[in-house]
Amino acid sequence: MSGFFLLVDKPVGMTSHDVVDRVRKISGQRRVGHAGTLDPFASGLLIVGVGRSATRKLGFFSKLDKEYEAEIVFGEERDTDDREGRTIRVVEGNKVKRMDVERELKKFVGEIWQIPPKYSAVRVKGSKAYQLSRLGKDFQLEPRKVRVYFASILDYAFPVLKVKFRVSSGTYIRSLARDLGRNLSTGAYLNSLRRTRIGDYSVEDAAVLDLLTTENMQKYMISGDI
Repeated sequence: MSGFFLLVDKPVGMTSHDVVDRVRKISGQRRVGHAGTLDPFASGLLIVGVGRSATRKLGFFSKLDKEYEAEIVFGEERDTDDREGRTIRVVEGNKVKRMDVERELKKFVGEIWQIPPKYSAVRVKGSKAYQLSRLGKDFQLEPRKVRVYFASILDYAFPVLKVKFRVSSGTYIRSLARDLGRNLSTGAYLNSLRRTRIGDYSVEDAAVLDLLTTENMQKYMISGDI
């Protein structure tokens, strides 16, 4: 097979590049890449291209809609908008009711303008935003138009909210968490994230990385003919 794609369930604690390295060793192929980075603290579906013809087509998957299960914590903001960052604001005593959360979540559904996190790979005059942030540089990111197809509460017990989102490509769940907290005057950050779907591809059909072998790899393959 000249090129193919693998559905992989990325575990927490690994970078997306770590997954690529693992697949490179298992497949014996040098040309391996992925479609759509997941941060180390996130888990879930990662589509990996193996072989030259597949890696050249990874952009197809990057443009597809995504589904996520997110855990958001109210009462605190962090500079990265997620649990990995430094606390920059704490709000005490504002215990948000479920009805208020539901009301504000509805405002995010549809086409919205979103400002990406300052710790992101968005480029600012040739540099990546996270690089400028680490250097302490002052800069502003332009809002982007994205689409949220649905935002459904899975569970809520203040200060922890669990939500399922379906969003367009380029949507930052960290930004949704941050902005939801600000709208509720309590602050918030993203505590955990799991990508469950990319387009029509589900994490339920993906390989558990530690169990992926040369012998069972074909079970998790998608044809390179897309």
